[in-house]
Amino acid sequence: MLEMTIESIRVGLMNPQLTRLNSQYVVMLKEKTAERYLPIFIGPAEANAIAIKLRGESLPRPLTHDLLQSMVDALGATVDSIIVNDLKNDTFYAKIILNVGDGQMEIDARPSDALALAVRVDAPIFADEAILDKAGISLDRAEGTDELTLEGGEGELEHKDRKISDDELGKLSAFSDFIDGLDLEDFGKHKS
Repeated sequence: MLEMTIESIRVGLMNPQLTRLNSQYVVMLKEKTAERYLPIFIGPAEANAIAIKLRGESLPRPLTHDLLQSMVDALGATVDSIIVNDLKNDTFYAKIILNVGDGQMEIDARPSDALALAVRVDAPIFADEAILDKAGISLDRAEGTDELTLEGGEGELEHKDRKISDDELGKLSAFSDFIDGLDLEDFGKHKS
């Protein structure tokens, strides 16, 4: 498991001519000890719930994730950690690890909900290394410049000791399309 931080939440329009309703939201998790990122598409409500807490804002009424935090507290449990533990058919999976009494309990969750809870309780966020190997991106600075580039290039990709199949690459195409549309010059300058 690799520890991650929430680097930012980004918005990308599917078609710039369309309204905000057609926006794609992505939370960018960053490996704590390296320049590797894990982009996870999330819904607008979850993006808002995470962003509100990251900005230190408070609302007069609790959001769903505030309610979840209150329920965990009321039941005498604490959130130990959040783990992004799987990726199947372009869908990420996560677990909320709860400390309950003398033991632990794992709760399946969408990564977006788990992350919204993690920022509320200041729980560490982890990702399985295999997930980062499969869907992570690395950004490198060109030596002596502020220019950022995606690590690797076009052509045949490999994962450790095997080639990544065209089918596997096709399943990750939505991520590739989004990443290709990112303005890398702006990366890391603004956090929201």
